[in-house]
Amino acid sequence: MDMRIRPRRLRYGEMLRKMVRETRVDPSSLIYPIFVKEGTGIVEEIPTMPGQYRYSVDTMEKKLEELLDAGVSSVMFFGIPDHKDEVGSGAYAQDGIVQKAVARARREFPEMYLITDVCMCEYTSHGHCGVLCGHDVNNDETLKLLAKTALSHVQAGADMVAPSDMMDGRVAAIRDMLDANGHINTPIMSYAVKYASAFYGPFRDAAGSAPSFGDRKSYQMDYHNSREGIKEALLDVQEGADIIMVKPAMSYLDMVTKIKETVQVPVAAYSVSGEYAMIKAGAKLGYIDEEKIICETAASAFRAGCDIYLTYYAQEIAQYIQDGKIG
Repeated sequence: MDMRIRPRRLRYGEMLRKMVRETRVDPSSLIYPIFVKEGTGIVEEIPTMPGQYRYSVDTMEKKLEELLDAGVSSVMFFGIPDHKDEVGSGAYAQDGIVQKAVARARREFPEMYLITDVCMCEYTSHGHCGVLCGHDVNNDETLKLLAKTALSHVQAGADMVAPSDMMDGRVAAIRDMLDANGHINTPIMSYAVKYASAFYGPFRDAAGSAPSFGDRKSYQMDYHNSREGIKEALLDVQEGADIIMVKPAMSYLDMVTKIKETVQVPVAAYSVSGEYAMIKAGAKLGYIDEEKIICETAASAFRAGCDIYLTYYAQEIAQYIQDGKIG
């Protein structure tokens, strides 16, 4: 048989396979989402996300040390306040939980890159991502509070802000607020392509952010749509977004690829709580190999085109990279 082209030639031996690998994964591209709440001495496991915890500001330090030791130097903060109200005042309070956590992390871990989620849902008594007008979120009034929240995070020491609310015009509002207060070099990572997804269920348990009525389909995207996602991404880049995020990751890798081909800024993908919980549940039942699934799902996101990967498995992935199991 005369076959000059044999693709299998480049598959013989681990060293050769790594040499010709098309997708590379590096710990510097990983971001770990961390939940912080009011109080002291708190390390509280999240029932729907085994192995993930809510931390108080004092106990989060041990987790940050573990992440740094593993090679993960970027984290994103999500806050769980003691008090919630109609206008989500805890989101932009100078002594809010995220503001306190960021200030502490900035002081104790100057080498870490600190990102904050900018949204209202964890802080409003009704659980929606902005202030209400009847049973609808008032888009333009919410923009003022989102911009105020982002500024308070940066003033506390955040390196980057990441609006996740999906209000129209929020990137421009935040950019204007940061620039007007001298923070022209603070980047914005926009949750530009964020779908109304059932994959968020465990997160809403973790952050106590489930809406008390209705749903978020009037501001998060319909999962049937892809052109709409491209529109959202392009609008946010025009408004000043420095990084575009696709959320969730697993079922939306086609969108990662499309956005990567469309925008001239880095693209992030968020492997969300539901993805994490499914892997954990499957592994517990013995149906899947957790380690191999973690590596495969991470590699698939980078193969699709993401430059940055937000994942609750960031620490494990960094260790697998070090061990040569992925990367």
